Amino acid sequence: QIDPVSGMVINLTDLKEYMQEAIMEPLDHKNLDKDVPYFAEVVSTTENVAVFIWENLKRLLPMGTLYKVKVYETDQNIVIYKGEETISE
Repeated sequence: QIDPVSGMVINLTDLKEYMQEAIMEPLDHKNLDKDVPYFAEVVSTTENVAVFIWENLKRLLPMGTLYKVKVYETDQNIVIYKGEETISE
């Protein structure tokens, strides 16, 4: 939902802080396979990096705010992740 007063979905200063905590601190200038515990058991593909970022951002952002994560490995290799759908029976 867009806030009628601010005109934003989320305050950009808050988003920057969330991204710093969820993405930059654990991943920036790191050897994913050696320095990031998550990738000790998960292959460090671009797809799995997108899942890692999704999971970290989802726990920080207000519920329902996160729509997708887009990771560019190269100009030709881009991964878009929108979370796992849960189907109840």
